[in-house]
Amino acid sequence: MEGIIRQFYDAASIQRWNDHVRPVEFTELDKQAHKATIAYIIAKMEEEIKPGSFNWVNLIKGSLFEFLYRTILTDIKPAVFHRMMQAKGDELNKWVFEKIEKDISSVNNSLMNDFKNYFQEESYSREEKKILKAAHYLATRWEFNIIYNSGHKFYGIEKTKINIENELEDHYGLTGVQKIALGKKTYGFVDLCGQLRFQKRWAQSPRIPETSVLGHMLIVAFMSYLFSIRLNACDKRIYNNFYCALFHDLPEVLTRDIISPIKTSVEGLEEIILEYEKIQLDETILPLLPFSWHSEFKYLLYNQFDNRIIDPNGKLVLDIDENNMSLYNEDQFNSVDGKMIKACDHLAAFVETSLSISHGIKSAHLIDGHKTLKNNYKNKKISNIDFWTIFQYFELNDNILQVK
Repeated sequence: MEGIIRQFYDAASIQRWNDHVRPVEFTELDKQAHKATIAYIIAKMEEEIKPGSFNWVNLIKGSLFEFLYRTILTDIKPAVFHRMMQAKGDELNKWVFEKIEKDISSVNNSLMNDFKNYFQEESYSREEKKILKAAHYLATRWEFNIIYNSGHKFYGIEKTKINIENELEDHYGLTGVQKIALGKKTYGFVDLCGQLRFQKRWAQSPRIPETSVLGHMLIVAFMSYLFSIRLNACDKRIYNNFYCALFHDLPEVLTRDIISPIKTSVEGLEEIILEYEKIQLDETILPLLPFSWHSEFKYLLYNQFDNRIIDPNGKLVLDIDENNMSLYNEDQFNSVDGKMIKACDHLAAFVETSLSISHGIKSAHLIDGHKTLKNNYKNKKISNIDFWTIFQYFELNDNILQVK
């Protein structure tokens, strides 16, 4: 598990569009996170029009597989990448498999088989690949529009613009692509998600690698998916855990990142912040989505870190003991492992402190965060997952934590 988590953070150091004038930095981690949120929009619309035309779990796996594949190959220009795949596709795939096999197999052996099939078999996850490819180009266009406004007179940029638009046109058969391309309210949701690229984690401290709120959301979502596999979770439980994690910090686009010490400094303040986030979700975010999705989105984001199910009578049941969640491991219960998602959120924060301190950035905020999280998860299991063992992969000794 350690290797695959480190691979997630490698993407935060891969710069995109680094041969263009960029008013802001674009990283591969943020691009993949934005792509995952856009894929959700496209897939939800496809599900309404053509129920059963794709599989949500395969879509989530495809997001993970394409992310890992891209981080290994780094930022290769599309034209070069396509030429490489045409000439040496099999050899390139084999090289990527060798690089990633140990890390993926440490999670689940069958996951590695799926990874290979995804890139070797054209018919494997065909519909899911279409959705992800469309999301890829929409996320790319979102980035490019910012770049174009800053450097539209540079040589070759018009050709890049035409190529992106042509690729998007090839995906207009997907209703979600059409609606986002129109630039109406659904695009507003995509744009809001994109703005979380500009909000940095640990805003009070410099860090290496620097990660955004949006990138953090994707890492927590991928962790939640991998731990759901360990729990042998049913499809609906996997879906809920992934998308609850993927959107868990979405209200921060309206509130900004309020750090934990502030939330916990005054009794009752955290509850006030959570209530305000719900109001903003209802008044600003939900109106950007089709009304038929509102109920599900509220279920995912309200009480997001509570274990919960929907009972056979349609009633929401909260605060289920984590040891009893396996009793509800069927799609009909609509289960969410909120406690596990919260642990993934904390694990991501712990890794952020560990990597930065290891790179020599030893601010008091990072050191205090590292020590606090380590103490909170010492010998701790959540949902039968030994989080303490995983925390220890990234634990730093006291000598490193000393500020000279």
